[in-house]
Amino acid sequence: MTEREKKIEAMRQAGMLPAEYETDTEQSDYETPAFVKNHRKDPSTIVGSATMVTQAVEKAVKGVMKDEKANDRQSIYDVLEEEIVASDIPEAEKVKKLSYLLKLRSRSVNILVTGATGVGKSSTINALFNTEIAKVGVGVDPETSLIECYELDNLIIWDTPGLGDNVETDKEIKKQIIAKLNEMNDENEPLIDMVLVILDASSKDLGTTFDLINNVLMPCFGEEAQNRILIALNQSDIAMKGVHWDKEKNAPDEVLEKFLEKKTASVGDRIREATGLDTEPVYFCAGYMEGTDSDEVRRPYNLTKLLYHIVRSVPKEKRLAFIDNLSEEQENWSYDDQKSDYLRMTGDTFIDSVCNSFLDGADDGRELGDILFGIPGGIIGSFVGGAYGVVRGIIGTLVGERY
Repeated sequence: MTEREKKIEAMRQAGMLPAEYETDTEQSDYETPAFVKNHRKDPSTIVGSATMVTQAVEKAVKGVMKDEKANDRQSIYDVLEEEIVASDIPEAEKVKKLSYLLKLRSRSVNILVTGATGVGKSSTINALFNTEIAKVGVGVDPETSLIECYELDNLIIWDTPGLGDNVETDKEIKKQIIAKLNEMNDENEPLIDMVLVILDASSKDLGTTFDLINNVLMPCFGEEAQNRILIALNQSDIAMKGVHWDKEKNAPDEVLEKFLEKKTASVGDRIREATGLDTEPVYFCAGYMEGTDSDEVRRPYNLTKLLYHIVRSVPKEKRLAFIDNLSEEQENWSYDDQKSDYLRMTGDTFIDSVCNSFLDGADDGRELGDILFGIPGGIIGSFVGGAYGVVRGIIGTLVGERY
């Protein structure tokens, strides 16, 4: 019996599901468009569903606000499941939602992080995500054994060894990256959702990056490369040999900011000319801590912007995986260039994920929308308005009041 079958059987025994609910097929009768078309909800039921999801997210927020440890808090998926089970909606609708939630939860986000030696790949991963509770290992397949894996429930980060140290070593690393990029998941889809390429903001040498993009990433991604590759410049605090960084504000001064903006534009242009990849790099600082002297501590900068671009690069139906796994260090999210409200924009992507993946019910890449749930656009809009503040509360509690 599969995990899905065990879970559904437990729900049936507890009286949560009808006895006739089938577990031996990928899509039960309750999940088919034909069934849904004949059982469309009236507006009041739809509003009730939106309220149910909003209440679930509120419950998740309370877990964060109590300062519970990440491994003690309920996952957003568990909270949604409880709210669905406890909701006053028709059993058939409840079964359909639970079934879809199981599918949604089974979708993992896989991010591959790569770049030259010394650019701060591991520091970036640790700054962005709650890696303290991650299961750390390496690729099981010998073909990817050099790539380290951070597994945070259904968010999986693949950290490649640094490139540029040795020609023969680089060949093996690139070979393993190609193998990982061509790996398929259980649904016969590409395993890796996006690749984060990290550069050193103080370096002028882009040869390693050009080679990686031209000879590894572009051939593997093909036409999808544009949406699945993100370029980021780390160590922006030392881009001008450590000068022009305002330690008190933890931000570049006017001189360094102009330099970084010019640098990222130049890097984007050079990559475009050398590889054909049209990209807008993001500059940031992953931060570091050496010893106990405060002068040797550098707090992260522009992680909010980097996170937004990462989340946006991942398919909508997978984005909720980030909520449970963001770093809980508030200082990590406290400083950015303030060009946009990146946290608000990230919150919008999570709301978009809920509406498209749960309420609208994207299935196998097809937007079923009105067919699956029969939700008019106006009601979706009302749900977004109500739930926005709740999801904003989740992120705001994690990253501080500035959100």
